Amino acid sequence: MEKKYYTYVLLTENNTLYCGYTDDVEKRFEKHLSGKGAKYTRANKPVKIIYAAEFETKSEAIKEEIRIKKLTRLEKIKFFETLKG
Repeated sequence: MEKKYYTYVLLTENNTLYCGYTDDVEKRFEKHLSGKGAKYTRANKPVKIIYAAEFETKSEAIKEEIRIKKLTRLEKIKFFETLKG
């Protein structure tokens, strides 16, 4: 079985968004919750995963992370709303 990579976005308790990439979204979310994730999520506690996209390669996941991080907050919210249908 080939390894998959994911780009994910977390909503924090103070209503900010955190974007990252991983090979296991649930495991990474648990790390963020335990304070062993990113420096940002130690200060801004994550509440839930609001977006996760699967990619064949790490490079593709990183490119998606960069694309999302370049969006304004409003653009990000509009993007996630379009995914809900």
